[in-house]
Amino acid sequence: MMDRLLDPHWWNEFLFPILFRPINSVFAPDPRYVLTFLFVGFVLACVFLKQLTHPVVVGAPAALFAVLFVIGLVNPDFQLLIFKGDNVPIVILLVVVPFYTWWGLRQAVLNDEYKHKAGRDLLRMSNTPDNDPEDKVHTFPFLVHPEFISTVVCSVLLMVWSITIDAPLEQPSESARTPNPSKAPWYFLGLQEMLVYFDPWLAGVVMPSYIIVGLMAIPYFDANPKGNGYFTWEERKYAISFFLFGFVILWVILIVNGTLLRGPGWNFFGPFEYWDHNKVEALTNVNFSEMLGFDPATPWWLREAPGFLALLIYFIGLPIVGWFVFRKIAAQYGVLRYGVASHFILAMMLLPIKMYLRWLFNLKYIIAIHEIGVNI
Repeated sequence: MMDRLLDPHWWNEFLFPILFRPINSVFAPDPRYVLTFLFVGFVLACVFLKQLTHPVVVGAPAALFAVLFVIGLVNPDFQLLIFKGDNVPIVILLVVVPFYTWWGLRQAVLNDEYKHKAGRDLLRMSNTPDNDPEDKVHTFPFLVHPEFISTVVCSVLLMVWSITIDAPLEQPSESARTPNPSKAPWYFLGLQEMLVYFDPWLAGVVMPSYIIVGLMAIPYFDANPKGNGYFTWEERKYAISFFLFGFVILWVILIVNGTLLRGPGWNFFGPFEYWDHNKVEALTNVNFSEMLGFDPATPWWLREAPGFLALLIYFIGLPIVGWFVFRKIAAQYGVLRYGVASHFILAMMLLPIKMYLRWLFNLKYIIAIHEIGVNI
């Protein structure tokens, strides 16, 4: 009996039907349940941020995640996935990004509570005059010392990392023997994931341009001076919410999907599932016009009219409705800034909408003009 308890293969066989197989079933054939859980959790966190950022509330799921991670190490497929040279940074990212996101939001909640207790505006508190030393600290040593220590620690970690883990170098490139799956560098995996749901000109040109232009436009349509130089939630809740949704949910999660869940044939695999190169998903993707019964030979202007109407309602009708729903915010922004901000937000939300439409209805394109090669 003791030999069995010390045998990791026995533990893998024992836990596979109880724990590993159910987890794999959640991620296959796609992570819709996991993403739905993340979306719902994100909304709840924005509504009940004070309660959900409490260390006790956050510590329970973090401890559960750590326990599942340690238990999962008895699974050989999970070991190959986690300790692969390319994947180690993404595993670290799964720890670092949630921790510092929680830490920043927790500091924001504590600052807001301090604001209410002190009865003073946080922006005014951050701009106290030089003759008031109460809220001032010196750069040296309070900033320089932690930065120096952090530099030393990071240098040591990088040295240990480079010594213990081999560089993920593969065989020389050969056109007759391409890797499966063929993946972009980790920082491009989000764009590669978009290629599944959008045409290449959208995923490779339009979407990255939207990201760059949208980041450049933020200071112009969000002129709220509060939140600069200090953490706050109440004074910047909408800006922080949309930023975290775009960065954590729509970028970091896509990188994690492309690294840890996308396997041969760009199919989804569970974290404890063997990457079978012969796995084939039987899917028949259809366009929106085909779902409505239009013949592909119908003239494109008539065939794709419902798709154009759906996008017009989405990009024009929803902002008009939002103007009346969020009247106070819209009045602060003005017509031009509100229109630009709502356009970028709706373009960002189009990605998860398209993902769910593909997973639930096998929808390929909302507009498919194959005559001129324009697909949306």
